[in-house]
Amino acid sequence: MDFSHWNHLLLEMPDPHLLQTRQWAELKSRYGWKPHFLVWIRIKDGVRVARLGEGEENYSPEGQPAAAALVLEKRLPLGMRVMYVPKGPLLENWDKAELRARVIGDLVDFAREAGAVVIKIDPDVTVGTGVPGGEKSREYEVGEGVKKTLIENGWDFSPDQVQYRNTVLIDLTPEEEDLLMNMKSKTRYNIRLAGRKGVTVRTGDESDLDRLYTMYAKTSVRGGFTIRDQGYYRDLWKIFLPTPQTGPDDPVAEPLIAEVDGEPVAGAMMFRFGKTAYYLHGMSRSKHREKMPTYLIQWESIRWARQAGCEIYDMWGAPDQFHREDPMWGVYRFKRGFGGEVRRTIGAWDYPIRPFLYQAYTRVWPEVLGLMRNLRDRITAEKAQSHGQSG
Repeated sequence: MDFSHWNHLLLEMPDPHLLQTRQWAELKSRYGWKPHFLVWIRIKDGVRVARLGEGEENYSPEGQPAAAALVLEKRLPLGMRVMYVPKGPLLENWDKAELRARVIGDLVDFAREAGAVVIKIDPDVTVGTGVPGGEKSREYEVGEGVKKTLIENGWDFSPDQVQYRNTVLIDLTPEEEDLLMNMKSKTRYNIRLAGRKGVTVRTGDESDLDRLYTMYAKTSVRGGFTIRDQGYYRDLWKIFLPTPQTGPDDPVAEPLIAEVDGEPVAGAMMFRFGKTAYYLHGMSRSKHREKMPTYLIQWESIRWARQAGCEIYDMWGAPDQFHREDPMWGVYRFKRGFGGEVRRTIGAWDYPIRPFLYQAYTRVWPEVLGLMRNLRDRITAEKAQSHGQSG
């Protein structure tokens, strides 16, 4: 079935997101998720919802799309089904209370008709910018309004926050020299130090994917975070790598690799969709760490995004709580040096369609996932060990 127009439809929304694209749907469909494509079309008498793939592939709306959602469905043991809208739904304007109530209501109806236990959403709706309580922090009424609507309609803040609630965004519209001047002096110094120490950055291709994963595995072991197996990332990266069939509305990924004397020491898998670039996966080795390759590759990633016409650089992740005890604090200290602004969102919310099974799901499934993560961590550590100790 042809959904080649889906990404174009998303780009008509004010905040299209990478995780709502048809390429993301293709990836997840390889790992047990069934994608559904929903669009709310503004017509003369209001809004109607269409499910693409059921005679709606070539719809001709009388007006612009008012909302869209890639809904992922997964079947779990004991006949349970769960639904998830990654970084969605997308709305033309979240400030329109009637529209947002209609969309979240339709999503509940859709999940109920499919027999799902729960449906989860985590739209990128901003509740504030800056560190809470900080001099430059700002709160947004629309975010609080959306949270109020969700609570009033029976939604719960999810105990399972699949994606990062908060992130750091860099405005790419200034000139390069101004971007550098917006950074902390130590960050700027380390970028220039890397160049003086002989670190170079090149664009990679499919032949580099295995060595990137090896570095990523070692990074995860050092950093104490869980990653998936090599097959998953190879599928993910290959799906988004540009090909002759890649259209102007499609998201793309490109690997950047930092080297010292031709030896890879750090890498980044960069993604872009619309006017936003995403720093999804960063990796490095311990070797030559004193030459600051991670700083240079971050700067070259920013330059790559800017040259591609992006206006926003999403550094992908910031602490839930902005204090030193948060697991993300060390990563955040690195990211904030590049002069970006913290963006805080409403996070993920669940609607329990079948409350009793939902309670069982929230108690049992996290334990299952924990066991799976522990197993993946052991396998990753063993693979990292087998590729040498030099990091």
